[in-house]
Amino acid sequence: MFKKIAAAVALILLVTVAMVHAMEQKKEDRLPGLKVGVKAPDFELQTLDGETVKLSDFKGKKVMLNFWATWCPPCKAEMPEMQEYYTNMDDDEIILAVNIDPDNDVKGFAESMGVTFPIVLDQEDKVSKTYQILTIPTTYFIDEKGIIQEKFLGAMSYKDMEEKMAEL
Repeated sequence: MFKKIAAAVALILLVTVAMVHAMEQKKEDRLPGLKVGVKAPDFELQTLDGETVKLSDFKGKKVMLNFWATWCPPCKAEMPEMQEYYTNMDDDEIILAVNIDPDNDVKGFAESMGVTFPIVLDQEDKVSKTYQILTIPTTYFIDEKGIIQEKFLGAMSYKDMEEKMAEL
């Protein structure tokens, strides 16, 4: 009888420990894309004006790396708030928006939306493949050392941007 009770208590303890451990795992670990805690892969892309930009150009800054497309409704929805954040952000922060549909009129889209933050064109889908983008918009928050600290799938609000950048 005592062995059965001890075995039941041990089983309950094991199940409890497993449940607590599962609940403590970060949500980001289950999201698609590169994992939080890894070094953000460097890349080199062209801006709308034809200038070459590398992610490593922004080492020492907090980077909001946003993947988007002109035809994406949630991407369109977050653009005004990203622009507002860009206008108000600190000098040690940068928004870098990676467009994944460069065959469309990205420059015209940016002008019509009043966007002035840097937009780069992923002409060959290399960067979106490297970052394992499955859903847009997807935003990676990268700290000053180049480490991905957070990722956000879906449209962000100004408050989301403010909170995520403050956590870096």
